[in-house]
Amino acid sequence: MTTAAAFDPDPILKTLPTGPGVYRMFGADGTVIYVGKARNLKRRVSSYFRKGAHNAKTQALVGQVADLQVTVTHTEAEALILENNLIKEHRPRYNVLLRDDKTYPYIHLSTQQDFPRLSFHRGQRRGEGRYFGPFPSAGAVRETLNHLQRVFPVRQCRDSYYRHRSRPCLQHQIGRCTAPCVGLINQQDYARDVRHVEMFLSGQSNEVIDELVGRMEAAAESLDFETAARLRDRITSLRRIQERQYVSGARGDVDVLACRIREQTACVQVFVIRDGQNLGNRSYFPKAPPETTPEEVLGAFIARHYLGQETPGELLVSHELPDSELLEEALGNDAGHRVRISARLRGERRRWMTLAERNAEHALSARMSNEQAMERRFEELQAALDLETIPDRIECFDISHTRGEATVASCVVFGREGPIKEDYRRFNIDGITGGDDYAAMRQALERRYRRLKEEAGELPDLLLIDGGAGQLAQAEGILEDLQIEGVTAVGIAKGPRRRPGEEVLMIAGRDGTIRLPPESPALHVLQQARDEAHRFAITGHRSRRGKSRQASTLEEIPGLGPKRRQALMKQFGGLKGMKRAGVEDLVRVDGVSKALAERIHAHLNG
Repeated sequence: MTTAAAFDPDPILKTLPTGPGVYRMFGADGTVIYVGKARNLKRRVSSYFRKGAHNAKTQALVGQVADLQVTVTHTEAEALILENNLIKEHRPRYNVLLRDDKTYPYIHLSTQQDFPRLSFHRGQRRGEGRYFGPFPSAGAVRETLNHLQRVFPVRQCRDSYYRHRSRPCLQHQIGRCTAPCVGLINQQDYARDVRHVEMFLSGQSNEVIDELVGRMEAAAESLDFETAARLRDRITSLRRIQERQYVSGARGDVDVLACRIREQTACVQVFVIRDGQNLGNRSYFPKAPPETTPEEVLGAFIARHYLGQETPGELLVSHELPDSELLEEALGNDAGHRVRISARLRGERRRWMTLAERNAEHALSARMSNEQAMERRFEELQAALDLETIPDRIECFDISHTRGEATVASCVVFGREGPIKEDYRRFNIDGITGGDDYAAMRQALERRYRRLKEEAGELPDLLLIDGGAGQLAQAEGILEDLQIEGVTAVGIAKGPRRRPGEEVLMIAGRDGTIRLPPESPALHVLQQARDEAHRFAITGHRSRRGKSRQASTLEEIPGLGPKRRQALMKQFGGLKGMKRAGVEDLVRVDGVSKALAERIHAHLNG
């Protein structure tokens, strides 16, 4: 390779064909710095080296070129596909780049079984059954599965768990499963629930409601009011889901894409609509060189995001794309059906786009705020733990007690913007052997995630457990029992010398351990969550222990009942204040006689 300063493009430009193809520009170190496609290779590549007005981005690129190679294709659509593959392979710094989120999540229904399973699925769709999606995020899949389980109690447990049950699990106890594992429902009734799930996920929710209404009315006429009430509750829940997900005027499969750029940071907001239902939205932040326009970002994003993936029949975009016809051709050939890209929107579709644009603006504001360091840490965390996507939500648990006394578990929550303190929770642990950290952890996890399942709360992407393999096993067991998928459980244990930076990480379902370097941003965010959970647990434990000890010492005083104890604690602010008080001060509290005040004073100061 020659140096960039010595590069002479003329010999290569003279040999370039006039047909379509892909060109690759190399830097002085031999790395690919830019990949482009062209309808006419000679004209397009030559334009880079003509003297004249180029923007700063193009000038910087040309100044770095040390070599040039081209690949001729039959059509421009083939060139677009090859360009996309080469960009994904080489990740040139002058191209618009997307972070590789590997694959997109689906809901899988294993229809080939006698009692089919409904589950979270990511990866190639090779297994038997039906796949619904793709969904924009794992959180959207979990939310939909949770809603479905409340209405149609189809099992979501793994087959290995299902086959070895001898009694109903927790899901049956909270009304989320009909327990086919132990024969509490026949195959015909179960198949009806499965059919309703398929209809709902295929956009036929109105037909499902009509059928349930008919069954409810028939049950009421036959005086089976218990069944009628159960069906009524299902209909109500289904209508609530329908109201939340229904998109007015939507037909078929549509994605809405809005792009906004601020201070060289680009955001593409994608709303996913399938069969008239809004499956959720997601923000993407492509890496783009300076002075890249929204049109360029959107065009590059569509190629990187959809080629090789399932593509809807229509894409609504916020900006007119100069290569929209080419993109439509390439996407259509790749998907096996026609794909239309629309930018001139009216009526209801214009309102969808306005919503996407507002979300893009909000996402940009959040990303560019003071929490950018946390965002980068989360990106590092994805790479360090080899996660499918960047986690949006981390929940960390810790246990605190004094020799088994007043055990308290804490749950702290972190998002990409930092701690989400309004979602913190503490759990007073009772009914276990004092000092049994495994039982304490299991009780806290079960209470937390059973409630989230029952109330359709937001589940984390990453569940962090302060402890080793034993505590992590409790988390695995609870997630299995409650049939929660798409949540990665990680144990963080102190190293042999118990020094910060020597932590050992264990990931549920994977062999071996991981040690991150002390300077790793990924380790820092895990340490921050772990330390915050530890602080929150200790604070709760000390408060509970103090109240317990205060209450116990006052209970030893004859004639001092619960109401008077409470009044004294409020009046003097605790035992310390009561100890400092004289008999005449104690008597001023309603219900405390002089004789009782003397006993209290003698007991506390004896």
